[in-house]
Amino acid sequence: MSHIAVIGAGITGVTMASKLLDRGFDVTVIERQPYPAMETSFANGGQLSASNAEVWNSWGTVLKGMKWLARKDAPLSMNLSPNWHKYSWLTEFLLAIPAHRRNTVETARMAQMARGLLLDMADRAGIDFDLEQRGILHFYKDAGEFEAGRRSSALLAQAGLERREVSADEARRIEPALGRDILGGFHTDTDFSGDIHKFTTGLAADIEARGGRFLLDTSVSATRAHSDCVEIEVAQAGQRDVLEFDGVVVSAGIGSRAIASQYGDRVNVYPVKGYSVTVQMDDASQGAAPIVSLLDEKAKIVTSRLGADRFRIAGTAEFNGANYDIRADRIKPLIDWCRDNFPGICTRNATPWAGLRPMMPNMMPRLGQG
Repeated sequence: MSHIAVIGAGITGVTMASKLLDRGFDVTVIERQPYPAMETSFANGGQLSASNAEVWNSWGTVLKGMKWLARKDAPLSMNLSPNWHKYSWLTEFLLAIPAHRRNTVETARMAQMARGLLLDMADRAGIDFDLEQRGILHFYKDAGEFEAGRRSSALLAQAGLERREVSADEARRIEPALGRDILGGFHTDTDFSGDIHKFTTGLAADIEARGGRFLLDTSVSATRAHSDCVEIEVAQAGQRDVLEFDGVVVSAGIGSRAIASQYGDRVNVYPVKGYSVTVQMDDASQGAAPIVSLLDEKAKIVTSRLGADRFRIAGTAEFNGANYDIRADRIKPLIDWCRDNFPGICTRNATPWAGLRPMMPNMMPRLGQG
């Protein structure tokens, strides 16, 4: 039986490890944190959203981004100081604009497949991850944004995805907590939401129960590929060791770039920081909060209801390198948005978080043999 190492115990690494076990491989997951799903897979927006699969590479996005740079509360923030990796990544981002349609269709197809696979895994392993299968509702307050949404829906339809346009009244019937100032939206009833951390840790427990192994609190110092094996040098509790495997899967988030380069592969991921707040709701707030997962297209903010008493609000894209700081000026727009749109929610008990998305310049996943 071949023994495969998976580097990284976030959502990608853990789902990969589960599928490798299904195919009869012996699997060891190596993770630098003391527990699975403690970085990017900890507190994101919680959406399983094929309806939001359109890649960012477009001139419209570029023009919006240039305007947003002048606003402190904008969805985009960028540290403009010189950095070769950042500006070379942005150059490749621009070069991928001609592939916008093709990449969006391919991403939407993969996203639809992923939804089914995640549900199958959760069902088989008996994972409770606060699943809400009420669809995802994109809503609009700006006529221009709404028209752009129609073009996005037409593009996603080429991948077989239906985003049903709804009027303002229909949108409020789907989610009664929405205000009177919306113009309408698009509802994708096949999308859903849930807690990514609970899903990932639940699947990790299932992997261990089926014979998989986790090396936690273990950092990868170096890797070497030979004709008959892969060597991975690891460090744990001050002790160093060299482990041998028949193969390796690199799914280490923003660390994947450095690890892949040791095999001669170029994986040009850049850390794009996203922020969230998780509101622990009292009884009155629970009645005022939406249950259907939402996306405000103008603000680029998403929400998910996680069980009865948690409300997740997430958004923003910050280009600032491998910086894990949780900035108050980036959290404030999320809180303000909640108060403006759902004033009945008390945000006194709100936990802020930031995570670094490992993003390729063309917004596509990097899959395949190195």
